[in-house]
Amino acid sequence: MKPLLLSMGDAAGVGPEVIAKAWAASRESDAVVVGDVGVMRRALRCCGIALSVAQLDRPDEEVPAGAMGVWSPPGLPDLSTLPWGRIDARAGAAAAVCIEAAVGAIQSGAGRGLVTAPIHKEALHAAGVHFPGHTEMLQSLTQSPAVRMMLVNRELRVVLVTVHQSLRSACDAVTREAVLTTLRLLQPAMVRWFGVAQPRIAVAGLNPHAGEGGLFGDEDLREIAPAIADAQALGWDASGPHAPDTVFMRARQGAFDAVVAMTHDQGLIPVKYLGLDEGVNLTLGLPWVRTSPDHGTAFDLAGSGRADPASFRAAWDFARQLTP
Repeated sequence: MKPLLLSMGDAAGVGPEVIAKAWAASRESDAVVVGDVGVMRRALRCCGIALSVAQLDRPDEEVPAGAMGVWSPPGLPDLSTLPWGRIDARAGAAAAVCIEAAVGAIQSGAGRGLVTAPIHKEALHAAGVHFPGHTEMLQSLTQSPAVRMMLVNRELRVVLVTVHQSLRSACDAVTREAVLTTLRLLQPAMVRWFGVAQPRIAVAGLNPHAGEGGLFGDEDLREIAPAIADAQALGWDASGPHAPDTVFMRARQGAFDAVVAMTHDQGLIPVKYLGLDEGVNLTLGLPWVRTSPDHGTAFDLAGSGRADPASFRAAWDFARQLTP
């Protein structure tokens, strides 16, 4: 079986540590870390894990039993003196190299999916990599027409129409086309990956009370409602726009199978409020499976050995489920 590829993320953050802990807990041989061998050995030491590291020449090379397989792609900068918990252009450059190499390996048939450890956007920019996040970078590398971020935990499935942009610009980006594109990506994903034959999809409004009939803004009437009507014309069970302050509670209670949120924080606050330990980010619209944990680089914890690997482990397990 082709391996799942685990990109190490920002080497100055907790990414290498949560990978190390998740690997030690699972001892699975269905994955390969795409990252720096020295960084991964440092993470294992930091976490007090006695696990050997096997440096691989290819991402699809067989990993020796009981070892962590690490493929260090060409072009990695020297990270031997990289400090923990600081923004560093070297870490940003290394993260970008690993992501690009992992995408190339999957496209060449040497991997079956990608689980990404957290990156730091400022470190990426310091390295001259001007993407606002993983999602946009992966879209560019795969030349995917449209992608969306989906957050999943035991109680909620939430997809975002807009992601990494200012709130002011996000409001302008909530258009009929953007909402319908989100629904076009979500509907088949619910059927294929979640086994819901007729998913009940709730679409949140943008404004308080979904605009209150236009009293609090007309975007809900002008852009969101027509997109929902378009989806209904395709035979999909989409409804709304629903008041954003209650739709997530209703979904938790079983009224809906998934919720479409208009902006980053509208969708992520309810998901993260329920806890980061099992939250998983799934990218819709890519030609293959990509998941990630629902947390960032946590520079304040980096190097302490205290980072919780639960969300990364959940992302890895979910990628396994979706790529049997």
